[in-house]
Amino acid sequence: MNCIIVDDEATARLIVNQLCTSIPDLDVIDEFSSAIDAIKFLNQQTVDVVFLDIHMPGFTGFDFVQTLKNPPKIVLTTSDTNFAIAAYEYEAIVDYLVKPITQERFEKSIQKVKNSLTQQPKITSNKPNSLVGDELYINIDRRLIKLKFDEILLIEAKGDYIDVKTEKELHRVHNTLKKIKEKLPEELFLQIHRSYIINFTKIIDIEDNSVLIDKNVVPISRSNRPELMRRLNLL
Repeated sequence: MNCIIVDDEATARLIVNQLCTSIPDLDVIDEFSSAIDAIKFLNQQTVDVVFLDIHMPGFTGFDFVQTLKNPPKIVLTTSDTNFAIAAYEYEAIVDYLVKPITQERFEKSIQKVKNSLTQQPKITSNKPNSLVGDELYINIDRRLIKLKFDEILLIEAKGDYIDVKTEKELHRVHNTLKKIKEKLPEELFLQIHRSYIINFTKIIDIEDNSVLIDKNVVPISRSNRPELMRRLNLL
């Protein structure tokens, strides 16, 4: 079994490397201080498990997993326990190690990885699994905020950010419409403009070139209008 270590702190990488060395059949094939470099490596090499610090410059561990089309097994390492529940909502993430990591806890984690690798083969998902059900986690300032899908009115692109609007709040997230669209259920959400995704169950009124959702007038592009009409069973 092989692995890589991804952590921006050299001391943390050294500690994980030493723990890996204590496992006879575990080989560390590379280490990375940059999440981007690690992703490039994983796109070219087959790796069994990644020991990944959840807080990387410009990236969270969840961003990292979602970037990979077919991620290997992921073991998150962190000093922060706040993300533990969210971590298990990703099929690729098999364990969550809180620093400082003890030898005993590390060995248990390795066993989890081995058990996961020997299970019946299936395509590993980089999306939250079905345990999430009707909700979405958004990452804001290293905090995960949970939103119910039926609370979301619309999502608007704002440059390098998106605005997720609910009836009561607006959340600005460093993400793209394309990425968040992949996480939304098609039976509720539809992109009706290059800058907008709407929850079409929240539509109050429809005009020729726009829809009204709550107090928000949202434009409809000509190319997206037929699909909206189809979803609403209109001709």
